[in-house]
Amino acid sequence: MKKIRTRFAPSPTGYMHIGNLRTALYAYLIAKKDGGDFILRIEDTDQNRLVEGSVDIIYNTLSEVGLHYDEGPDRPGEVGPYVQSERLPLYKKYAEELIEKGGAHLCFCDESVIQAQRDAAEKAGVPFKFQDPCHHLSEEELTLRKKNVAYVVRQTILPGASTKFHDEVYGDIEVDREILDEQVLLKSDGFPTYNFANVVDDHLMNISHVVRGNEYLSSTPKYNLIYESFGWEKPKYVHLPPVMKDEQHKLSKRNGDASFQDLQAKGYLPQAILNYITLLGWSPETNQEIYTLEELTNVFSIARISKSPAIFDIEKLTWMNGMYLRAMSVEDFHELCLPYYKDAIMRPCDLREVSKILQQRLSILSEIPEMVDFIDTLADYEVSLFYHPKMKTNREISIIALEESLKVYDSIKNWDSVEEVHQKLSETPARLGLKNGQFYWPIRTAVTGKQFTPGGALEIPYILGKEETIRRTHIGLEKLRNSVE
Repeated sequence: MKKIRTRFAPSPTGYMHIGNLRTALYAYLIAKKDGGDFILRIEDTDQNRLVEGSVDIIYNTLSEVGLHYDEGPDRPGEVGPYVQSERLPLYKKYAEELIEKGGAHLCFCDESVIQAQRDAAEKAGVPFKFQDPCHHLSEEELTLRKKNVAYVVRQTILPGASTKFHDEVYGDIEVDREILDEQVLLKSDGFPTYNFANVVDDHLMNISHVVRGNEYLSSTPKYNLIYESFGWEKPKYVHLPPVMKDEQHKLSKRNGDASFQDLQAKGYLPQAILNYITLLGWSPETNQEIYTLEELTNVFSIARISKSPAIFDIEKLTWMNGMYLRAMSVEDFHELCLPYYKDAIMRPCDLREVSKILQQRLSILSEIPEMVDFIDTLADYEVSLFYHPKMKTNREISIIALEESLKVYDSIKNWDSVEEVHQKLSETPARLGLKNGQFYWPIRTAVTGKQFTPGGALEIPYILGKEETIRRTHIGLEKLRNSVE
């Protein structure tokens, strides 16, 4: 069986869009499931759209998510170069060959000719399809014009039977040749269009499966005509459904939708992002949702790619990211948190203990500064925060809890021992005849001034330290004593 070879061929035009990353992932999984090759090719033929630094973004993104390619610009194989702007002589050679075979022709029309036809079609209320007058030029006229007029190489599509192809996701597709426009293949500056370069490169790089978005379904018949003109074997096509923002709008970096880098900056893990986007258009045979890349490689199949658009659900990604954070070792999680502590926590404290209480409650890393802001500063809170119907706390119970907590704090000799702080506090509710919530809720309120915090009354006093815990508890007591319930 022919070795499976897939390619990811992004344009270096900015950050990595989620849809592009999913395309790379599916191409990788299709190849690696059967021991094939995954190739990176940089498609930079549209020089006007290039963004400096974008190639490095592509390299870094694939590395961070673990999609290691077998061949690429920085990992050359036998079919390079792997950057299209370095392959220009190849495209010129094959364009000339395609002209000889009758699959292309020279076009000398400037934009005014094309616009005139477009205006006429619009006025007549019919779809625009360029009717190239250069089809009828004699050899003598062609030779004369080539010396004096800029030209492009345009595909030649002769009348004939409809063209058919099979897509691994969408099945058999048939298109009438009459609706196919004769696209430009080689521009006047010698650069190929995507429509030509990708066919030539996929053939020369022995690509067996072309994985790309379904927006290219309508162009595939034109690509196949080029394959047929050359007598080349066509690849298998795997067109993917779009990733949508909602039911009407695609995710698009042009519209400011989140890229991979944007999500990283918000505190999402690369592994969680990759896991989540796998499920945007593909469904496993089981209810499992959390996968390693190795597990995905083993279970992925083209047959389970959906035809329907997938809606990007940030809440689902957030849930999944939280699952990844909680599954980490404390050491690894703590290392991830340290950069976020740098400007958020100035008070000396045991940051490792902070990480311990965060890990079971955190969904994304960017939540850390807001979750730990109480460590440095006690907010000016309302006394009503002490009263919690579910915990059955009131003014009297809250005063008792805080007064007793002060006695506990004073009795603790070794505040450096988190175990001793926990133990002394946890022994108190039963001794007072209070439920845990009745004792812990006022304590936590007094030392944080917040309704929600990552840790509770057993953990936070140790983190704040004895002196600060006692100071804040006195503030809480004063609020309660001066209040009327």
